Amino acid sequence: MDEEFDSQGVAARTLSADTETLILVDLDDREVGHMSKERCHQGRGILHRAFSLLIFNDAGELLLQQRSAHKRLWPLYWSNSCCSHPRRNESVEAAITRRLCEELGISCPLEFLFKFQYQAQFDADGAEHELCSVYIGQCVQRLRVNQREIHNWCWISQEALQAEMTGIGAARSFTPWFRLEWEQIQREHRSALPTAQ
Repeated sequence: MDEEFDSQGVAARTLSADTETLILVDLDDREVGHMSKERCHQGRGILHRAFSLLIFNDAGELLLQQRSAHKRLWPLYWSNSCCSHPRRNESVEAAITRRLCEELGISCPLEFLFKFQYQAQFDADGAEHELCSVYIGQCVQRLRVNQREIHNWCWISQEALQAEMTGIGAARSFTPWFRLEWEQIQREHRSALPTAQ
């Protein structure tokens, strides 16, 4: 499929379908089966493999995205730079490269930080239940944001984000997985975060 962009170079097509097949895993991240994205997120959710990317610029600022209003779970919530799932027969490494290009129109080296498991209920009919691999990267390329996947985006300093996360002048609602991973980064991985160049 050819990619379409508007006059600002913003991508304009939907990339993730409820029918795509995700990878079910156990708590040790061993593959145990496959299921449609839609069914993985029904009820309390079925544990599946996922990833979460945090992209920084050369000023050490983190790229935040506001999720599309069309998302089934947490629409219009602010979240990390990019997150998604590897598809059946796709490695995490291939999936993160694909998704960075599809959502943000960029590529950059990524460093694995940690995995964490969580379950978060959005409403009675839908939830996230993921074993999520967290990666960080630094990029100076111009973003080509897919506006059907992302409603809005911004760069934010790590200090300003931490203040918002702890409730000081909080103006945004954040996704539960982003809150969890940012808390773990602050506890255990702060030295790995990029600083201004």
